[in-house]
This record gives sequence, structure tokens and C-alpha cells, in this order.
Amino acid sequence: MAHALHLARRGLGNVWPNPAVGCVLIRDGRVVGRGWTQPGGRPHAERMALDQAGETARGATAYVTLEPCAHHGRTPPCAEALVASGVARVVSAMTDPDPRVAGRGHAILRAAGVEVVEGLREAEARALQIGFLSRIQRGRPMLTLKLAESFDGRIATAGGESQWITGAGARAHVHAQRLTHDAVMVGGATARQDRPGLNVRGFGEVRQPVRVIVSSAALPDLPAEGVGFGPLWQVSGDPAVMMADLGQRGLTRVFCEGGGVLAAALLRADLVDELIGYTAGLILGADARPAVAQMGLAALRDAPRFRLIETRQIGDDLFHRWHRA
Repeated sequence: MAHALHLARRGLGNVWPNPAVGCVLIRDGRVVGRGWTQPGGRPHAERMALDQAGETARGATAYVTLEPCAHHGRTPPCAEALVASGVARVVSAMTDPDPRVAGRGHAILRAAGVEVVEGLREAEARALQIGFLSRIQRGRPMLTLKLAESFDGRIATAGGESQWITGAGARAHVHAQRLTHDAVMVGGATARQDRPGLNVRGFGEVRQPVRVIVSSAALPDLPAEGVGFGPLWQVSGDPAVMMADLGQRGLTRVFCEGGGVLAAALLRADLVDELIGYTAGLILGADARPAVAQMGLAALRDAPRFRLIETRQIGDDLFHRWHRA
């Protein structure tokens, strides 16, 4: 299952609106097939592993990070494909909460005489599937808020100069984070001032994230969708409604890069699931622009709280990741 979870991570940011799933087939103590959800969401992980295994799938054990699908879409259900292949046992990390599945995949397998074991490394699988689970259960994608700031929490000088506060290593790491998200979001002021690319660079040819600009005003001349740049969507309005709309459009993981006003709005609305920071060793002072605009908090107990997940040095900068408390 550890191997299947590792494979599943390859799909993050590439497979929306589908979940990123990994599958490993074991027979007589060796791997006979493996797969992960392909870009765009198909083929599914199970189909990839079964095609690789061929006849050696018969009698094998399938380790899958999510319950095999049970509904007919553009392809037949993976649960039926596993039955037809002759696998003897299926071990899944968790039940799929999608109403079209929700235990039906496991039921199809059991009805065909396939042994089913559920819940192996479920906590890890749920952490991996946080975006998909959020869209299905909360009606919105998970949201990561990224802040690259000075030691005193500033993102630009008073005059607006911001390139670059953090070093090249931290900036490259940001592109790796973008790669694992379906969309990159910024506010209209950031789009107009910085003209950001909002794309993934340095990883070869990849499925580029959707570029989401939060603004009701006209947008600047940004690169058109094409080679190197994903679709460009403009949204505005109440943050909760806006995020629900992005979920309706299929997004599961959104990476917000500010600016300060948008960051404050998302935090006030309790929409931030993950907070990641890149802190540089320089001081810009109180007259510089803050990473987060005014929150209007009356007391400390009203402040959004996060728990530290990891921290490490990247070049001369400090990287830290937090999840909602």
C-alpha cells in the first residue's frame, strides 16, 4: 500500500475532477502490475495496473488507495474490471464517498467472491485525497494559501517592489507546489501589478494549472491558454460562493498566492485548509506591505489557528507548512 500511495501522488494536480489513485498488483510476492490515474483522470489506476499485468493478474492481490469505482462513465467500472481479471483479493485504503460509489465497488467485488480488506493506511490515504474529499463532502476544493514574506511578515516594500524576497530555491519549490494543485489563484491587484505567469516552470511538459483571477474589474493582458499556460478563469464575489463554484467546475485543489487582501478574505471566511510559508531573512519594516491585510479581529480567540506539520530550510529561506487546527 505504501507503494500505491506513492504512485497516487503522481496524479495530484493532473487528474481533476477525478481523485488521484494508485494501484499495485502483487502475485507470489512480486509486483506484476502497477498504475496511477493518468492526466485528465483516465485511464484509472486499476486499469493501468491490470493492462500491465495481463494474465498474471489472475490470483493476485490488488492494493488500491481508494475503493474501486462502481459507476459506468466513459469507461466501465474498475470494480468490474478487477473481477473480470480474476484477482483473488483487493485491499483498499478507504471507501470512496462519491455517492456513485460509496461502498458499491466493494460490494461488487464481494458478490463475485473476491476477498476485500478495507482501511489499510486510511489516514495517509485521506490526507492524500483531501482535495477530492473536500469537493465531494464540502462542495468546494481544498485551499492552500502560500505566503512568501520577509522575517517581519511583509511581501513588498512600501513602493511595491517584491522581486525577490525569497531565494531561487524557494521559488523553485513554489513551482513544485503549483504542480500538485489543479489551479493557481491570485487577486486582481496582484494580477495587474505583477502580471504573473501562474504556470509551472522547470518540470518539463506538464498539465498546466488553471489560472484563477479574483476580480470584478477588467484583467490585464495575460498570456492566452496554450503551450505553457493553463485556462484563465475570472471569478469574484463572496469567497465561500466563489469556492463552491470552483468545486462545481471540477477543481479539487487550489493554490492561492495572494495578495494580502485576498488572503485576509479567505482566512476570515475560514476557507484555508493548508498554510505554507517561505520566510526570508530580511526586514522591511512597518511601512512595507503586509502579507495579510486587515482581519478586523476583536480578540486573539477569533484568530484562525493552524498546527505545524513540517519545517525545513530551503537555501537561505525557511519553509513551513501548517494545517487548520
